[in-house]
Amino acid sequence: MISLLPTLVKLLMGFLCVVFYVNHGDSSYPSPSTHDPIRRMALMKASLQTLRTVAASTPQGSSSSSSRVHHATEYGADPTGISDSTEALQQAISDAFISRIEGTHLMEGIADLGGTQLHLDGGTYKISRPLRLPDTTGAGNFMLHGGSLLASHDFPTDRHMIELWSKSNSFMYEDITLKDLMINSNFRGGGIAVINSLRTTIDNCYISRFTSNGILIQGGHETFVTNSFIGQHINVGGDHREKNFSGIGININGNDNSVSDVVIFSAAVGIMVQGQANIFTGVHCYNKATGWGGIGIHIRSPGLTQTRILNSYFDFTGIVAEDPVQLHISGSFFLGNAFVMIKSLKGVMSGLTIVDNMFSGDYTGVQIVQFDQSNGHYFTTIDQVVVDRNVVRGMILKTTVAKGSKWSNGTKWTVDFSKVLLFPDLIQNVQYTLQAAGSSFPNHILRNVSHNCVTVESDVPVSATLHVLVDQSMLGYV
Repeated sequence: MISLLPTLVKLLMGFLCVVFYVNHGDSSYPSPSTHDPIRRMALMKASLQTLRTVAASTPQGSSSSSSRVHHATEYGADPTGISDSTEALQQAISDAFISRIEGTHLMEGIADLGGTQLHLDGGTYKISRPLRLPDTTGAGNFMLHGGSLLASHDFPTDRHMIELWSKSNSFMYEDITLKDLMINSNFRGGGIAVINSLRTTIDNCYISRFTSNGILIQGGHETFVTNSFIGQHINVGGDHREKNFSGIGININGNDNSVSDVVIFSAAVGIMVQGQANIFTGVHCYNKATGWGGIGIHIRSPGLTQTRILNSYFDFTGIVAEDPVQLHISGSFFLGNAFVMIKSLKGVMSGLTIVDNMFSGDYTGVQIVQFDQSNGHYFTTIDQVVVDRNVVRGMILKTTVAKGSKWSNGTKWTVDFSKVLLFPDLIQNVQYTLQAAGSSFPNHILRNVSHNCVTVESDVPVSATLHVLVDQSMLGYV
């Protein structure tokens, strides 16, 4: 219809020009009727009415050959959420995947759909089975957006409302965008499953009432979740059902994914991570409190973690990392005695940095970093672990770098770091200065560093102050 309007306008303008020429051209015999203003207005009105009639009579779908936007309501989907819309929406998705650009592709074997969209037109649609992308041939550059999905009472409990899941083990989907969606799983399974897909974006989605996963990311590469809200039960904290929260907000079993500016307000585990090189930025977890057994982010990638957690907010629920190797946590806020738990599987801890964070508690003696060695495997492989520059209020500070001073009049000075150092007996480096009073210049030596106590001894009694800097973060020599 839109493509027809310019042609009709041109015809109308040509017609008006002819009328103008007849009325005002050179003529020896002007007709009074052609100079009548009322007649000219009537003629123009009739022409405009003809234009409207032609435009209105154009079939709504006649421009579908040039448009790549498919509307859910045009397929008979019920935007009120009363009738089941599964078949209609599935057909719309199938038609969208036909709109391929010949001769182009994304990854090899993945056709370019040219920005094809399925627009939900702001409606709420009830579905009784997962909406799945076609998997006969790979395709990408597609967006599903602009509405709400509601699981029916017979939706399968072991599935997700939207599934990027092919029968093939090869990559079938690339550059798929799920945007501006509200997904209500109705306590009948999960929200979104992205399996073995490339460069998927989940943006501005509100996912609630799931029992398994709000979002499942499995395999594939580079799924981005951003600007979204995820919660099993809709609340703003202090929910009386909190101790019974279950499920996982975002379950990541893959590499190179990103979660940014996401709130997880209700689940047993906010984010479960089983994979490497993932990054989490601006995440707010107030799902299930640690006191009830909840975890904000659980990193289950022992031996090779390679994960970064930045500028996030752990609200009464903290971080658990198993045998972390290359894990970075910084710029984050831990509220309500939330802490970082390092759990031993084989006693490995390497390349761990917990720096520049804020911790706030209730003065009940909770440490900001703790160890779980309950399986009997104590941490024996410890290398490049830095816990430093954290700001602590109402909790017990633990660090791998510390300074201390001690004045004494005698031959021995001891500075005790046992209350502040993270590891019980692992001072690797000591720098000290013995500042003697007056003109004294005694001989002195570092005598002992066991049990996180640094002892310096002089050969003669002297009034002096010992200044010490200790470091547990490094092993080996340079």
